[in-house]
Amino acid sequence: MLDIPTVSSISSQLLDELERVIIGKRQVLNLILTAILADGHVLLEDYPGLAKTLTAASFAQVLGLNFKRIQFTPDLLPADVTGSSIYNQRTQDFDFRYGPVFTNILLADEINRAPPKTQAALLEAMQEHQVTADGTTRPLPAPFLVLATQNPIEYEGTYPLPEAQLDRFLMRLSIGYPSRIEEWEMLQRRMDRRQDSIQLKQTVDASTLIAMQRALEQVHVSESISYYIVDLVEATRRNPRVQVGGSPRGTLAILKLARGQAVLHGRDYVIPEDVKGIAVPALAHRIMLTPEQWVQRTPQRTVIEQCLAEVPTPPTVEPAPVR
Repeated sequence: MLDIPTVSSISSQLLDELERVIIGKRQVLNLILTAILADGHVLLEDYPGLAKTLTAASFAQVLGLNFKRIQFTPDLLPADVTGSSIYNQRTQDFDFRYGPVFTNILLADEINRAPPKTQAALLEAMQEHQVTADGTTRPLPAPFLVLATQNPIEYEGTYPLPEAQLDRFLMRLSIGYPSRIEEWEMLQRRMDRRQDSIQLKQTVDASTLIAMQRALEQVHVSESISYYIVDLVEATRRNPRVQVGGSPRGTLAILKLARGQAVLHGRDYVIPEDVKGIAVPALAHRIMLTPEQWVQRTPQRTVIEQCLAEVPTPPTVEPAPVR
């Protein structure tokens, strides 16, 4: 098993390599890598042209994982995702043709453009890392990660993800526009290399990534931090602006992501800042606001930020070294 300093060092190398192509978004890349280390799926919700697809493909390159992309459209069928059985006249039997879901990193591009039946084809894969088709259950390769994208402003011809499917995503993120200097640097790098594409160096492989994921179990979480996580999720359930608060799956998501943040910072214990840093992307998409708040277009993140301000922060106590 890899130790925490080794995982932290490898993660830093990964982020450095990714920044060769994704400029000025270190914090977003940090959060996506945290979700990957926590063996979770990520929903990237942002405007077109902000490198959502490029980010997913770049992670696949540096992680040395198989990568497939599904362009979700209204006519996409569940079998187009999972695969289906085709009759083979030579053998007079049915052969199963594996769908694109059988990969390590799956980019579900514009996932909300496919109808609910097709969206649901990913539920079993995302939760149980397996696919059941034609009465046979087939395991997915490890690791298996879904990076999905959707446009937050286009609603014509889309099918909003139901809460049950949103809950399967470990976090929801926005990449955001670059600053003036970052966008200038993007142009400068493009002119310097004289081509659109850039080849990133593979930093790890699938077995190393799995070892890095397992290393998170070494991270200590104190009783006060555990209660802080519980109280934070409970605060979303009591908030008057919330109709449905965070689920226990959300509580576990914060635990996993907080451990991942600790590892990326080279620590083997979680501090309150780790929890605060991932609370919004881990919880905002798991709550349902009241109809009044929905009509007023209240951002879900403001409710989580309110809960963070209301719940008392426990003191940071470094655990005693193991003798």
